[in-house]
Amino acid sequence: MYSILERFVRSKGEISSEKIEIITSCFQPVNTKRNEILLQYDEVCKWYYFINKGCIRLFTTTKDGTDSSRYFAFEGNFATALPSFIDQKPAQEYLQTIEKSELLRISRKDFYHLVETLPEFAKIYTEILELGFIIAQKRIYGFQGFDALERVKWLIEYQPQLLLRVSNRMVASYLGISPSTLSRIKSKL
Repeated sequence: MYSILERFVRSKGEISSEKIEIITSCFQPVNTKRNEILLQYDEVCKWYYFINKGCIRLFTTTKDGTDSSRYFAFEGNFATALPSFIDQKPAQEYLQTIEKSELLRISRKDFYHLVETLPEFAKIYTEILELGFIIAQKRIYGFQGFDALERVKWLIEYQPQLLLRVSNRMVASYLGISPSTLSRIKSKL
């Protein structure tokens, strides 16, 4: 179960087997069901997750109870409710597995211990933050002025696995369009 995490760490540069062992020993395996909530709204986030198999979704709900998907993470990626994880204040979002998933989780204490003691892990953390920021910025700036068709085309170019593995309802909420609009556009492409 740790092999994907080990490959991920190794892919980030020269790192000794000893340091990889230190990193992986801080993670605990977690198997989840489909649609399992990992973090409730208003709960303080204590875990950072690495996805071996499955998908994690970060989302909020509107006052009328409609979901608004903000982020999806698939195999070989990390996910958490970052603002709550960092500042230890109640989360303003939910964290959920949308498929039966095999995860590795690390506590906040162990995570920051690795960041502070292993420069290699600190570099990985910086890369995770930078990648997340770039994806968020592309989505925000890309969607400004885009109509529904252009948003779907953007998704096909930058995050095609969402259309293959995530429900139309969740993808539509991520794109800021209705599920019926998404279905209509997909049928024309």
